[in-house]
Amino acid sequence: MVKAVLEQSLAIVIPALNAAHGLAATLAACAEAGAETLVVDGGSRDGTPDLARRIGARVLESAPGRGQQLAAGAAAARGEWLLFLHADTRPAPGWAAVVRGFMADPVNAARAAHFTFALDDPSPQARRLERLVAWRCRVLGLPYGDQGLLLSRALYDAVGGFRPLPLMEDVDLVRRLGRRRLVALPVPAVTSAERWRREGWRRRSARNLACLSLWFLGVPPGVIRRLYA
Repeated sequence: MVKAVLEQSLAIVIPALNAAHGLAATLAACAEAGAETLVVDGGSRDGTPDLARRIGARVLESAPGRGQQLAAGAAAARGEWLLFLHADTRPAPGWAAVVRGFMADPVNAARAAHFTFALDDPSPQARRLERLVAWRCRVLGLPYGDQGLLLSRALYDAVGGFRPLPLMEDVDLVRRLGRRRLVALPVPAVTSAERWRREGWRRRSARNLACLSLWFLGVPPGVIRRLYA
């Protein structure tokens, strides 16, 4: 019954670029909902589109740039509700029932929800980062795209949807939604910690903070992207 309800009303949109390594696990987690799933590929060279099709996702082609890919996916999706999810982010088991409960409450048609940030790493550094992200969401109202974003199509359209930005498209949208319309769901979304392990926990976190600060200072997203990459 859960699958039948979600199948009629929910579309999951996943932007991807050379994401074959972790995409299968993300799509497996998405299958719990039985919903329409769209992978919007930005020109992958690692077989990402073929992998997504084999697993059963609908694949769209787009120019690269996460904001542009997300906007294209939203425009093509058929659901009355939209869940935007990164290709390396997996909602924890049981997420579909929680999402169904959120969608069933008429009050939430004017609100958006995100998952709890979690990393696939057992280290103390990962737990500290998770606590910092929880504080950022609670106090500043700034969930990032790796926590997913669930909202009705009506609300998505009302705030103008994703803009075709190469970076910070998630911050741009949640700022337009506003903190009062954001709800944290009691479900973890597990994201790959590969970037932090490769670059160093402090260095990667400092870089992310620098990007956010530059955004609020009005630096163009294209310039920030060169720092983030």
